[in-house]
Amino acid sequence: MTVFLVLGLVGLLVLAVSLVAGDMLEGAFDALEADWISTAVVGGFISAFGFGGAAADGAGLPWPVAVAIGSGSGVLVAWFAWWLTALVKDGPSDGTVSIADSVGQTAQVITAIPGEGYGVVRVIVGGHTLQFNASANLPIEAGTKVNVTGVISPTAVSVTAIWQSDRPA
Repeated sequence: MTVFLVLGLVGLLVLAVSLVAGDMLEGAFDALEADWISTAVVGGFISAFGFGGAAADGAGLPWPVAVAIGSGSGVLVAWFAWWLTALVKDGPSDGTVSIADSVGQTAQVITAIPGEGYGVVRVIVGGHTLQFNASANLPIEAGTKVNVTGVISPTAVSVTAIWQSDRPA
């Protein structure tokens, strides 16, 4: 049972160090990570394997059964840690929004866009309201919804009007 408890404690230590000091020890745990696995997954597996095996061994079960129970609980906790870390990694970010993020978004013209020249559009990207100078091939009136089609400069985008059917639905 001692071996299982030591493994459980080592797994908790790996998990705690990676979560608390992972940013400070940048690169220290790179050997334990890949695209499909993280240090949390490894630490979770080792700790659940150890504590699950210790519980089974303490209940008087034979050693091979204790290893099987420890492995099963380790796989279950590792899968859960993998799912949680994937959820966090794939989730939205509060990172800096750039003008390139507006391409493909719908915007509203707030200052009319002349046939040759610039107007101003407002676009919401990731919850952030941004205003850019905008150019279009044809004049577009203020209040019109447009699609942002490209980036012209760090402060300007190209847009096209959204086609509106004149027929009532």
